[in-house]
Amino acid sequence: MPSVIDICNSALDKIGQTPIMSLADGNKAAKVCNRNWPLARDKALRDAIPNFAVRRAILAPSVTPPAWGFGSSFPLPADNLRLIEVLDHSTGDYRVEGGAILANGSVMRIRYVSRIEDPNAFDALFCDVAALALALEICEPITQSNTKLQGIAELYEQALTKATRAAAQENPPVPFEEDSWIAVRY
Repeated sequence: MPSVIDICNSALDKIGQTPIMSLADGNKAAKVCNRNWPLARDKALRDAIPNFAVRRAILAPSVTPPAWGFGSSFPLPADNLRLIEVLDHSTGDYRVEGGAILANGSVMRIRYVSRIEDPNAFDALFCDVAALALALEICEPITQSNTKLQGIAELYEQALTKATRAAAQENPPVPFEEDSWIAVRY
């Protein structure tokens, strides 16, 4: 099972640095990894949309409605990193603003990417994506090499594509609902 240190060391390997033993080490690499890990992890989760991080929720409206335009405000879950889908919303008219979904209705069903902090939940492809996301964040402060940074950025895009494809292959295709623009053609 991977640990945060394993992922940090993978990122350090990718930029040609020596591994660390702990995020509490006093060296520059450990300090930079410790500072940038949460941001890189969340960025990778948001970009990759891995299946292990997808959650479903039924949202209730808050007691305070929006000032204008919509009848209800549905606060997003605290662990939300990215809204994937709003389900069964009859009008299709909603906006995401200020950590909430503004819409008309009394209930909102959503799918979203959750913040997963335990690296034991990560799959192997996502570990590589997370390590490369961290490598992107720490490359400049540690190496001061734009060439290496560009190489890491290319590797990140390749790993992200591979992880996204693998996650997509694990699920059947999702049929899209026909709206009035499509239905009128029939």
